[in-house]
Amino acid sequence: MGFQKVFSRPRSLKDAPFHYCPGCGHSIVHRLIAEVIDEMGLQEIAIGVPPAGCAVLAYNYFDIDMGEAPHGRGAALATGLKRVLPDRLVFTYQGDGDIAAIGTAETIHAANRGEKITMIFINNGVYGMTGGQMAPTTILGQETTTSPGGREEVRDGFPLNLSEMLALAKGSAYIERAIVSNPKSIMKTKKAIEKAFQVQMEDLGFSLVEILSPCPTSLKLKPAAAWRWVEEKMVEFFPIGVLKDVNRG
Repeated sequence: MGFQKVFSRPRSLKDAPFHYCPGCGHSIVHRLIAEVIDEMGLQEIAIGVPPAGCAVLAYNYFDIDMGEAPHGRGAALATGLKRVLPDRLVFTYQGDGDIAAIGTAETIHAANRGEKITMIFINNGVYGMTGGQMAPTTILGQETTTSPGGREEVRDGFPLNLSEMLALAKGSAYIERAIVSNPKSIMKTKKAIEKAFQVQMEDLGFSLVEILSPCPTSLKLKPAAAWRWVEEKMVEFFPIGVLKDVNRG
């Protein structure tokens, strides 16, 4: 009796081992993006824009055209690429520091202009690559290397709800916050990425998918505990769901 292969590496992912820490969500999201690109038949026209941060080496993993952006300038580079090559799928892949700190201005104005790009926003609530410092999305009470007693709203301000802000922008067409903490949520996240890419290819406007993901190394937790922390703690500050969809009545 013969066997049929039903699961394999996506064509849009190179045969290269990931450098990410055990339990990090980047590898899951990389695969989801590659699967969506393959299933939508976009590998030959896709252009990814990696950030400064843990995913800075994303060009080593995606088997598509890639354009590295300076720190925080993902939206600016993606805007230029999409305007020059309007028939391409152009997406950024950015962490919370890259997109919501140094890149806040570029991100907000790209959404407000309705740039026909997609931004994939990985929110792990901490600066993972540079030593676990407090990020714009660090939740209240969360301990980091620069908030050893926990984040306090009076001293440090509140976590930045960037996706809610972008949903208010006139040019944004689709904004969703997702999570990759279990198989069911992973499949929902894949559908969100697919929807965001479809919105772009239909020229409807700016699209963004925020994805909650743990940083076990900075949280000083084992992978399973880190995933539970995201479900139990982060979701309280960053609720999951569709924040804006121009196609929804």
